[in-house]
Amino acid sequence: MDLYSKDMTITEAKEILNWKYPKPYDFYNNALSVDAMDELLNGDYQAIFNRNDLLVGFFCVGKSAQVPAGSKIGVYKGNYIDMGLGMHPYLTGKGNGNTFCTYILNNIQEHYKTKSVRLTVATFNTRAIHLYKNLGFIKHQEFSNGSTNFITMIHSE
Repeated sequence: MDLYSKDMTITEAKEILNWKYPKPYDFYNNALSVDAMDELLNGDYQAIFNRNDLLVGFFCVGKSAQVPAGSKIGVYKGNYIDMGLGMHPYLTGKGNGNTFCTYILNNIQEHYKTKSVRLTVATFNTRAIHLYKNLGFIKHQEFSNGSTNFITMIHSE
């Protein structure tokens, strides 16, 4: 999968907010709203395309990649670039994760000139956790927002 990314636009943001994931990944479904559009267009998000110019996913960095409940209890301390991501539902579970996540990780490491990247994932998402471990991420901290448990994972070389 040849990939490239560019700043998120209104068109891509609307498409992403209409993606629907099957259970149990429907946790990642969003509603098209002014607040959700503002979030995706805040400058922290990149849209990811394949060589056929089809939108295949997105990633974000910084505060946009953090879960607010984790911020409140201080799990995002340290010198890491936080990374968040989402892949189009039709591509998930089909062996695309390694290429997709490696592209994002390399992009962030090159742009920010760091190897220290952190991500947050819901603990029920064992498929993603397995992928992240294979990419060299290690479990760092665990927390809850009251309804969902999360872990942070770090990658540094």
